[in-house]
Amino acid sequence: MNKKISNRERKLDLLLAIYITSIVAAELMGSKTFSIFFLNSSVAIFTLPITFIINDVVTEVEGKARSLSFMHATFMILILLALFNLLAISLPPTSISLTFEPAYQTIFAKSLRMTLASLAAFFLSERLDIYIFTKIRSRLKNSSLWLRSNVSNILSLFFDTSIFMFLAFFNGNNSGFVWSLILPYYGLKCLFSIFETPLTYVAINWLKRSK
Repeated sequence: MNKKISNRERKLDLLLAIYITSIVAAELMGSKTFSIFFLNSSVAIFTLPITFIINDVVTEVEGKARSLSFMHATFMILILLALFNLLAISLPPTSISLTFEPAYQTIFAKSLRMTLASLAAFFLSERLDIYIFTKIRSRLKNSSLWLRSNVSNILSLFFDTSIFMFLAFFNGNNSGFVWSLILPYYGLKCLFSIFETPLTYVAINWLKRSK
């Protein structure tokens, strides 16, 4: 007997789709940088804060287990994407695609180190975000959502940025250079997270209205 999918489940499916899209977009397109507030930033600045907001929304309404299921599903997708990426760039091109093979390799031939850095940063920071949000929530008895959301996001974004930058660029004696990459990018992520706080309230109310 077919069970009817509830409105709540449809909304959770939509949030999961946005979550996965945000992470995959950052993974595929994040190498491009642009100038903002006189600083250089990756275009991933627009998508990564969204994932932490969705963590907060799902944890607030559905609980920690559902948030972790979002994270684990996306992590597996990133692993599969990395494996397929390696396969795609290693296969020899035909004469039809030979003309744009150099551009294809430039875009998709990321180093293994960069890929592993991205996976490690995602896995650790997303789990940390969920853990911190849950802990603060238990202490504050479900009050001060804005505080719980921003504290968990700001701390997790720092770990996300630091882990990725050090794993991707540290060579043993260039810590100053790595920190020069971390601090401005982290600051911009925090600003975007704070500005998006009202969206957290809107999304939570939207999900709670589901039947």
